[in-house]
Amino acid sequence: MRILVLGGTVFLGRHTVELALERGHDVTMFNRGQSNPGLFPGAEEVHGDRERDLGRLAGKSWDAVIDTSGYVPRVVGASARALVESVPHYTFISSISAYASMPTPGLTEDAPLGKLSEPGSEDIGKDYGPLKVLCEREVQAAYRAGALIIRPGLIVGPHDPTDRFTYWPVRVAEGGEVLAPGDPARQVQVIDARDLAGWNLDLVERGVTGVFNATGPDAPLTMGAMLDGCRAATESDATFSWAAEDFLLERKVTPWSELPIWLPQSNEGTRGMLAVDVSRALAAGLTFRPIEDTARDTLAWHTTRGESHEWRAGMRRDRERELLSEWRGR
Repeated sequence: MRILVLGGTVFLGRHTVELALERGHDVTMFNRGQSNPGLFPGAEEVHGDRERDLGRLAGKSWDAVIDTSGYVPRVVGASARALVESVPHYTFISSISAYASMPTPGLTEDAPLGKLSEPGSEDIGKDYGPLKVLCEREVQAAYRAGALIIRPGLIVGPHDPTDRFTYWPVRVAEGGEVLAPGDPARQVQVIDARDLAGWNLDLVERGVTGVFNATGPDAPLTMGAMLDGCRAATESDATFSWAAEDFLLERKVTPWSELPIWLPQSNEGTRGMLAVDVSRALAAGLTFRPIEDTARDTLAWHTTRGESHEWRAGMRRDRERELLSEWRGR
């Protein structure tokens, strides 16, 4: 197949291009050429800004387009309208943040979607989820029966720029007493970018359309099991001290970023965020590698980044030591 990837050099897009080339597809990447230029010599690169340079794709045709870099409806809509005559199948990578609220486990693709609090906003930081909803609608309006909408949960694995999962295998590999948040039995969901990319390509190759939640694994995964998987992958002597949520919140520990993959159960709007229904994706062939493999490969990749890496998520070790001491002496 001839596949156009909008993006393709950072994280999910990078894995998508790599796997597509391995499968023998003819890949074109359209991006600004600012991140990892020349990363894939086997792919055609067209450099340009989606807001003003879509004309550089004129006169070309592909069997499918995979949009891994769409966040603003105006820009995504322009891309979809520009490509609809030359590409019959459009994958848009959305997010489970598209849902209006996630108060309970088991949210399906038919749950209510979020709305902008301020009409016309293009503030991705504040309105990430509602903007993804409007991006979806732009693609669906242009493509109708040719649109594939994927709503991933937390995407993890090698080349993840957010550090949200990476923090855990790195910290666990250091060993010793590790501060862990809340109830070890609470469910969490993550998806390895390579599993998501491979499944997306499977759907594209089969011409599948529709809307899919995409996170995992297929059997419920607890926070405790995830950290145990990190320990098994790193063969460390780490032990886990599970601090109560009230204790952490009282000390202004920031959920999701300072202690990644932790969402307090006291927050009604996100109780189900790490337990959405993915049965539709499973029926469409989504599969998952063991969490140990993801942790091991993520740690191996992390070691290539060097000591100068500036963490975007995770807790400082001195703060962790202070909290552990206070937790033990409470």
